[in-house]
Amino acid sequence: MTTFPFAPGPAPTPADRAERGKQARAGLPRSGQARFDPGPDRPDPVEVLLAQAASRVPELVPIRHGRMLKSPFSFYRGAAAVMAADLGRAPRTDLTVQLCGDAHVMNFGLFASPERSLVFDVNDFDETYPGPFEWDVKRLAASLAVAGRDSGFTPQDRAAVVAEAVSAYRRRMRRLAEMRVLDIWYAQDDSEELRLIAAQGGDRVLRRTDRTLAKARSRDHLQALAKLTHRVGGELRIAPAPPLIVPLSQVLGEGGRTDQDTVVRGLIEAYAQSLAPERRVLLARYRPVDVARKVVGVGSVGTRCWIVLLTGRDEDDPLLLQAKEAQESVLAPYTAPADYGSQGLRVVAGQRLMQAASDIFLGWMRVTGVDGRERDFYVRQLLDWKGSIRVETMRPEGLSLFARACGFSLARGHARSGDPIAIAGYLGISDAFDRAVAAYAEAYAEQNLRDYDAFLEAARTGRVATAEG
Repeated sequence: MTTFPFAPGPAPTPADRAERGKQARAGLPRSGQARFDPGPDRPDPVEVLLAQAASRVPELVPIRHGRMLKSPFSFYRGAAAVMAADLGRAPRTDLTVQLCGDAHVMNFGLFASPERSLVFDVNDFDETYPGPFEWDVKRLAASLAVAGRDSGFTPQDRAAVVAEAVSAYRRRMRRLAEMRVLDIWYAQDDSEELRLIAAQGGDRVLRRTDRTLAKARSRDHLQALAKLTHRVGGELRIAPAPPLIVPLSQVLGEGGRTDQDTVVRGLIEAYAQSLAPERRVLLARYRPVDVARKVVGVGSVGTRCWIVLLTGRDEDDPLLLQAKEAQESVLAPYTAPADYGSQGLRVVAGQRLMQAASDIFLGWMRVTGVDGRERDFYVRQLLDWKGSIRVETMRPEGLSLFARACGFSLARGHARSGDPIAIAGYLGISDAFDRAVAAYAEAYAEQNLRDYDAFLEAARTGRVATAEG
């Protein structure tokens, strides 16, 4: 596993580290971050996505494609592999951090910390991997430009939204560079921080934010229990809603219920080994009740994802876990190898490095599927005060404030694993980096639209299979 950020030897001074960041401009000037040059040998985006489909559940792949076709922004959300190839072919800095890997604006949100406070952070780590810090910044920036286009924002409004995110990242990184190591590690962005940012948009934005916070706190296991379960012969079961929710017993076919009990025991035992001893004790207080395959997200559709219903004291004491398949990160072919030993561990390690507070049930496992193949999974709670922000309905001023919160949060995540002093040295105090990334984001949004159109054409001609879901 990769460690950060220094090679063995005498500890460099803060001045040495700042100078290293400034020297990185020689390899890639800040103005060079504006450049997006796809070139004639750029991989066909449709082929990139079809190659990804080869390792996914065949009957679910058309649903993934159907969700991506809804808008250029939906396509962007599912096309992390396409952008990874573009980033991987371009010049880069050597300022390495643990990347989210898919830091688009919809992958930031609210969730409960172990101390039961509502925090705001990156919350999707399927593609996490060590790499140059600017890859996450560009993924976030381009997502804001694409979202702004979908919402009909003017070019000036889009540029302002993107600049708000990048400026927030740069300014916070400078603050983090002046902090002690433990103070960086303990830093946390809670709901009050989000409210302070929202208040700058006036009463309307603050009221909307407060509604989002209240909704997030209501999204817990009891709500999920009512939504996802029903009774069969007096027993609690996950309600089928094919093809989006399919009980494991149906996936297994004849004799499925008996086989399911064996499979679930194996899953829980394998997963429990990844937890700290005290959390294994906590998990043992729950009894597995049912398991189902569930379709989630946009880009993740087609990977194997299971929800596990467990109960504690009684049926009014539920625990819902999500076991999601972890495949190789889309960034892995384009950066230095990082040997985690397990793709599930890669996701968990990346999440724990970037997030200020992670789910107490976060763990991983390697299991043998019904087809005899070994697969890696990571496990977390399905719902625990989870809240997301609907960027599609935001006005420019609202999206600018949300962009600020995302850039602010991303800087803290990067500072935990990388060198905030060197990164701050590279970024500097002017807005040169902000303007360059804003230009890149607009250029990439143009490319994303061309890719989306190509994907639409592939669907029209039958090259890409699609389905509703």
